Amino acid sequence: MRTAVIVFPGSNCDRDAQVALHAAFGAPPAMVWHRETDLPPLDLIVLPGGFSYGDYLRSGAMAAQSPVLRALREQAERGVLVLGICNGFQVLTEAGLLPGVLMRNAGLKFVCRDVGLVVENTESPFTRGYARGQAVTIPVAHHDGNYYADDATLDRLEGEGRVAFRYAPHDNPNGSARDIAGILNERGNVLGMMPHPERAVDKLHCGVDGQAVFTGLVEALAA
Repeated sequence: MRTAVIVFPGSNCDRDAQVALHAAFGAPPAMVWHRETDLPPLDLIVLPGGFSYGDYLRSGAMAAQSPVLRALREQAERGVLVLGICNGFQVLTEAGLLPGVLMRNAGLKFVCRDVGLVVENTESPFTRGYARGQAVTIPVAHHDGNYYADDATLDRLEGEGRVAFRYAPHDNPNGSARDIAGILNERGNVLGMMPHPERAVDKLHCGVDGQAVFTGLVEALAA
């Protein structure tokens, strides 16, 4: 199974993603610099968290114009799995691969803590390792994680079962509409989520509730 992590200037969770993928897949992912114009054949591409380009203009806006995004888009259109975490989620919305936008947190402060999540969709390759309605705890670390879309888009996401994760009741850290923490594209092969599952794969760190994201991907690709 072939995996890759895209690295931007300002990425700071690329190594965390590398470690999580290596542990789950048994081999290290390719670390691809954002200036690359081509990607090798891949099964999974991860856009990691961090502060690409220092979050200038809008978080993810400059990274969405990087040369590698054209190759990533082509692979996503062919069905390759794409996981955008935190800043990666922001990049996916700015690139038009997912609907909506990530705005400043409602409290206008950086939030870094564990949050409770509820798993809403278990039909995707990213969430098949969970049970529907399962409560998990995964850390967040962001200043611009307030997911917003118009009501028609939100209704469509809900109606099509494309809300993958939702913040637990009374634990929404950023003001996201309808407590949305992660969404899928129409095809189900692209997931963007603000919480960091790659930081929750080791009992020596903060728990292993994020591990099922990566083991589920291994199982999905093996099937």
